[in-house]
Amino acid sequence: MADIKRKITRAVAVLAVALGAGHLVQNMSKSQLPERVARTEVLPEPKAIQTVAATAVLPRPALPAPATAAPIAATAPTPPVAKPAPAPIVLAATGATETMPDAVPLPKLLPAPVVPLVAAPQIAAPAPQLADACAITLDLMAEPNEMIGIMLQAPCHVNERVVVKHAGLAVSAMTTANGALFTSIPAFEPAANIDVVFADGKTATGEIAMPDVAQLRRFGVQWQADDSFQVHAFENGAGYGQAGHVSGADPHHPMAGLPSSGGFLTLLGDSTAKNPLLAEIYTFPADPVATAEVVVESAVTEATCGRELLAETLNIVGGKVFVAELTLAMPDCTAVGDYMVLKNLVLDLNIAAAE
Repeated sequence: MADIKRKITRAVAVLAVALGAGHLVQNMSKSQLPERVARTEVLPEPKAIQTVAATAVLPRPALPAPATAAPIAATAPTPPVAKPAPAPIVLAATGATETMPDAVPLPKLLPAPVVPLVAAPQIAAPAPQLADACAITLDLMAEPNEMIGIMLQAPCHVNERVVVKHAGLAVSAMTTANGALFTSIPAFEPAANIDVVFADGKTATGEIAMPDVAQLRRFGVQWQADDSFQVHAFENGAGYGQAGHVSGADPHHPMAGLPSSGGFLTLLGDSTAKNPLLAEIYTFPADPVATAEVVVESAVTEATCGRELLAETLNIVGGKVFVAELTLAMPDCTAVGDYMVLKNLVLDLNIAAAE
């Protein structure tokens, strides 16, 4: 019982203490309240805080873009709006696409039309003509007594054997160390064509008019290498060694630039060339009263004895050329030093006129 009384007494005491403490707290709060309000009033007024929902998306204005919009007042959260699908931007240059987030769809850009460019016509300047270092030139010149002067320039054919051809005549010649050749041959035809043939087969060709050749008579013989022949003419009944005897030893060739008063012999071909082609051409006197006997001789030598020689005769009458083969059987080598004499090789004028 006593214990119960003590518990009740303790509870009453605790309650009294609690009530007193509450009164004390209430009094302290009232006494301090003005001070706390004063402190709150000196603080600056807080700025309004704009609250925008994180998921809100505002649609962009149509093009052209307006000026910058004024700040948006704080509003209550709005329900999320579905984002439009990003519009692909077409790159006209490469055809590639690029996706831009939150972009307003723009009109599709089309590639600019390709305008074909028409090049202005260009006039090509003529290319400079470079001189050919190996150019071949052939010049012909009419000389007295119906001779043709030949001037050949062939820089890439130096010290070379060439063959000069004209109306059945073919003789060899040698170019100089500079590839030049200067020589003369008798004309056979009024329209004279000259060919110079090189070792590689190239040919230089020229033509020259020689109209007075029709007034002349010419006779010749041509041969190759050791098949040697000589033309002898005896004018006005002359004998061997006399004034009217025309031969290789005394060709009676007129002086340069002067006309001939009688017959003369022209020796053609370079005997120093390989496999030489040689010829002797006799030109009869221009005076129809003058007479001449023409024969062909061949010496019997170690190189000619015991074999057959081949040659060609050339008769030129009235600007016409008559070519005939000549075959001569030489005696054996016991006759070395002798001469074979061939007559009646000159074409009769009546026969020539008939042909």
